[in-house]
Amino acid sequence: QVQLVESGGGLVQPGGSLRLSCVVSISNFNFYTMGWYRQAPGKQRDLVAAITSAHSTNYADSVKDRFTISRDNAKNTVYLQINSLKSEDTAVYYCNAKFRLWGADYWGQGTQVTVSS
Repeated sequence: QVQLVESGGGLVQPGGSLRLSCVVSISNFNFYTMGWYRQAPGKQRDLVAAITSAHSTNYADSVKDRFTISRDNAKNTVYLQINSLKSEDTAVYYCNAKFRLWGADYWGQGTQVTVSS
C-alpha cells in the first residue's frame, strides 16, 4: 500500500522558515516526479514546487526564491524548504507522487502551515 506522510508544518511568524518532509512508502521512488501543492481555505489546490526523477525543479512564481524542493532517493523522502514566510503562504501543504507512464498519482494527507504573528 502506497503511503505519503508529510510532517514539519506548524505555526510560524512572518519572515520565519519551515522545512516540510514527505516520506513515501513506494517502490521505485526515484522514478516518480514529486510535488508539493497547497490549498488555502476556499481556494483550489495549486502546485507549489516539483522535482523530477532527474532532479529538475520548477516553482510557482509566487514562491520562487523563497521555496526550495529537494529529494533524497536513498530515504524515499522529498523536502520543501520554506523561507521568508508570508501570511499568504498559510495553507495545507500536500505531497504528491506522480509517474504518468504507469498512471500513478498518489497524495499525502497534508500538513498545515499557518503564518501569523
